[in-house]
Amino acid sequence: MPIFDLGLSAAKLLKESGINVLLLEAQNRVGGRTHTIRNKEVQYVDVGGAYVGPTQNRLLRMAKELGVQTYKVYLNGHLIQRQRGKSYKFNGAFPPAYNPLVYLDYNNFMRTMDQWGSQIPADSPWKAPHAKEWDNMSMREFIEKVCWTSQGRKFAELFVNLVVTAETQQVSTLWFLWYVNICGGTARIFSTDNGGQERKFVGGSGQISERIMALLQDRVKLERPVIRLDQSGENVIVETLNHEIYQSKFVISAIPPVLSTKIHFTPELPPIRNQLIHRLPMGSVIKCMVYYKEAFWRKMGLCGCMMIEEEETPIGFTLDDTKPDGSAPAIIG
Repeated sequence: MPIFDLGLSAAKLLKESGINVLLLEAQNRVGGRTHTIRNKEVQYVDVGGAYVGPTQNRLLRMAKELGVQTYKVYLNGHLIQRQRGKSYKFNGAFPPAYNPLVYLDYNNFMRTMDQWGSQIPADSPWKAPHAKEWDNMSMREFIEKVCWTSQGRKFAELFVNLVVTAETQQVSTLWFLWYVNICGGTARIFSTDNGGQERKFVGGSGQISERIMALLQDRVKLERPVIRLDQSGENVIVETLNHEIYQSKFVISAIPPVLSTKIHFTPELPPIRNQLIHRLPMGSVIKCMVYYKEAFWRKMGLCGCMMIEEEETPIGFTLDDTKPDGSAPAIIG
């Protein structure tokens, strides 16, 4: 998932191309799903999107251009699996298992996702050989079909939960396998080292949006939620909640689809699109950062990464969130 503000990115590109652009932001800040909070106790902390890794080359180039540096997430030491009230140390991609069939199950689940995903065209997933069948199958059904062991199914459910912050019954197999495939495959999307959680931004990911806003200057208008879009004439007429009216030749919408239901369109959107929007569940996740006087887990030979496979736990996965200079020791869940 791109973790920066797509509207700002588009506005920056258009301005650099010599096009007169205006960005209307509903919130009192820029950044969308990224949000960096700063205070004297923790310096800075990302409470929204934070991680970046290989294959996210456009974002990495943008950060470099804007002078935002990255650092590697701490990974020295053992990982921990928490299951049935007990903790087990391990290294590598898969949590430990005494039953060799469980390892085979883990491997078969990942390999099957990669094999099926490789058949899905990145730019037109609906053209995959089994597109209709896979789109009618939820990831819960896929897991039941592919995994043999209860431990393998639990790992598979955790995999889906962590990757898209949604329940397995809410996710289309076609969409999920397409998403994993364009992110570089199962190993890369799930891994920290050489994967999707490899790096964070020194100073917080919110800087990227903030620095683009500084470049755009007064081209960005905060606290301007759009309530009306009229495309019936030569120009597009845009009205905001505070009844400001803007006109333009073109409009780019960079908001979650479900929020477009709060905008009055003229002419109205096609009924089939409205039905789709109402049936698109958004992922839901809470991040929790816990700060300590010292990174005690490092002294214990642990990297701070835990996989928690227990039913009642509110947290499924943790990582070390200590600053790159060792200050503000923290675990993120």
